[in-house]
Amino acid sequence: MNEAKLSCPLVASSRGAELENGHVSGRWPYRRNDARPRRGRAVAMAVCWTVCTVCLWPAVTLAAAPAPVLAAAEAAAKAAAPGASKGQAVATAAPGSAASAPKPSSASSPADALASPAAAASTASAAEAASAAEAASAASAAVAAAAKRAADVAAHLDPRDALKLRDQFESDVTRRLAVPPADQQAYAQRLQAALAEKGLGALARQYVVLVDRNPNVQALFLYFRGNPTDSWALIGASPVSTGLPGRYDHFVTPIGVFDHSPQNMDFRAEGTLNENGIRGYGARDMRIFDFGWTDAERGWGKGGMSSMRFQMHATDPEKLEPLLGIRHSKGCVRIPNSLDRFLDHHGILDAQYQAIADAGIALWVLHADRATTPWAGRYLVVVDSGATTRPSWSPQPKREIRARMPDAADTAD
Repeated sequence: MNEAKLSCPLVASSRGAELENGHVSGRWPYRRNDARPRRGRAVAMAVCWTVCTVCLWPAVTLAAAPAPVLAAAEAAAKAAAPGASKGQAVATAAPGSAASAPKPSSASSPADALASPAAAASTASAAEAASAAEAASAASAAVAAAAKRAADVAAHLDPRDALKLRDQFESDVTRRLAVPPADQQAYAQRLQAALAEKGLGALARQYVVLVDRNPNVQALFLYFRGNPTDSWALIGASPVSTGLPGRYDHFVTPIGVFDHSPQNMDFRAEGTLNENGIRGYGARDMRIFDFGWTDAERGWGKGGMSSMRFQMHATDPEKLEPLLGIRHSKGCVRIPNSLDRFLDHHGILDAQYQAIADAGIALWVLHADRATTPWAGRYLVVVDSGATTRPSWSPQPKREIRARMPDAADTAD
């Protein structure tokens, strides 16, 4: 697939419109030609819409759910499989299924003979739906239980240990910003205000990602606090690129609090080149953090609001990553490849994903060798600081670097 067509912030006449990259309904972005295990995809289709309505707290790697839960989830997946025919005898074990219904007698009228197959199909369909609902309910309960166990574990850990991730951030993330203490506190206050506005003022014991979309800043901050009465503490910061208005299909990156939920399943980059030789989603296997459809300001024409697919993802490591620090995307948040790997490996925003995995439901997008933190979070917060000048700790890319990539050549997200 040519990633020139992988456009994340597309205008849609409705939220059900298909993305140009072939992801159906803009809700379940699967990648073609993928050799990874696929069971998690089918299971997720049956249960994620149910389990994601549960308030899932920070996840920690725990023992897998018992076999009955897996069997129920697999049954749900089979029942919800797109290729299943209406007459498939999923209900053979159900007393009221079409398979157990009495056959019409030879004395039945022609009308009865015509009605019987339809009635049998209707009965089978109802039994199939009931079986799928029961399996999804069991899987949902298992995920909720896993989330509760994770929260219980995190509650008994010393939250000061979460700050040790600073050393790992400095070691693993190659593009970092040295934010002065005063600015760290100012952004911590902005973060708290944004969370409080959404009823999340007491949020604690989980990591939160904050982005300042202001043209003079263009930075991402990773924060943590152990208790609701504590101030948010900075773990690390990196340059980003947000939406650059002025061209068709370019949005102003929306502000707000965005929930990282399996309802909008993440996917991974193929690492293919577009017509300008650019890898829009970064190197192969980089993770695309998908926050679903959201309303954003159009950056072209007369402006106004439209729906865009909001994502946070890596970008071309050679051609576009050096430009991080200025607005350059179509509306998504571009981050360094090393930061993408860091967030992915440590499960920084994977509280809900990890709860599903802890319930024994495999999700192909999660790597087997990840080391998920017990303080995994779920929120990306985007603000605009209103800065009128460029802070010295967030420098712009050098002019010669910017000259290497003409505006017209950047057709990536």
